[in-house]
Amino acid sequence: MKSQGIFKSKKLRSRFTVAFYNLENFFDTWDDPHALDDDFTPKGFRNWNAHKFGKKVKKLAKAISQIGLEDSIAPPVLVGIAEVENKTVIKALLSSKKLRDIDYDFVHFDSPDERGIDTALIYHKEHFAVLHAETIPLLVDNTNGDRDLTRDILYVHGKLHDEEIHVFVNHWPSRREGAEITSYKRIKAAETILQKLDTMEEVSNCIIMGDFNDDPNSESIQTLMGTGMFINPMKQLLSPKTGSANYKGTWSLFDQILVSHSFLNYEPGTHSFVKAKVFAPRFLTEWKGRYKGNPFRTFAGSKYVGGYSDHFPVYVVLEEAQK
Repeated sequence: MKSQGIFKSKKLRSRFTVAFYNLENFFDTWDDPHALDDDFTPKGFRNWNAHKFGKKVKKLAKAISQIGLEDSIAPPVLVGIAEVENKTVIKALLSSKKLRDIDYDFVHFDSPDERGIDTALIYHKEHFAVLHAETIPLLVDNTNGDRDLTRDILYVHGKLHDEEIHVFVNHWPSRREGAEITSYKRIKAAETILQKLDTMEEVSNCIIMGDFNDDPNSESIQTLMGTGMFINPMKQLLSPKTGSANYKGTWSLFDQILVSHSFLNYEPGTHSFVKAKVFAPRFLTEWKGRYKGNPFRTFAGSKYVGGYSDHFPVYVVLEEAQK
């Protein structure tokens, strides 16, 4: 039995987790005069204060520190995050007790989103080095002709160990006005990524992650899949009883990670896809009542319940083939 344990440990040492997590309204407590964040202030509608913020920081740090630990010996090497207000909240997260001893850094840019929420990429400096980072504006209009001031797409080019990879972190326009009437916005987001890929000399080793506000079979995701460039290992994780978020009793899998076919090469010195999962341990779920098993969220409507997020994290496991 002991030798089996040693073998398992050696195997897990070459496996690395890449995750995505929508952090559900991760705001600081200060009023930004340039964003619609008034609700998330001490005098705002949600009575957002230092105590609640500190509690959320600790909970999110706990969640991130444990993503994928059953499939690797270390916390995630990359974590795409959504619904973060600014650098301040990310720094607070990485400075918290559960994460401060991990050599994490992050890439973040302010986006034009009216509420002031952005995406970012947390990366483990021992495993990943940033070569280039930029935002890709999502230029799309609302149905009335005015520009939808939504989140930019974050693009990061870097090295995972000795292998160059391209990461796109997304939080596509919401379905608030209706799934069908807003679908063109998310299709435009997919087309925007493809336009970026058309300008790149090397388009292998791509990871496209995010809260797409669409399921795997939606037209927007199929726009990416239709190129034949990607696999979507998350597709099989959606069922009537499982997903990454639950709205009015219905599961969705808006949170997904797509990888290019190059992650199936299994060549020495490269990273290969192993598996994909929704990270939904008991501590991240509602324990009882009508919402048992759903994500334990921070707010249920206007009511503060003090949980983690209204989304579960998702992740993929990559294995580095030895040279």
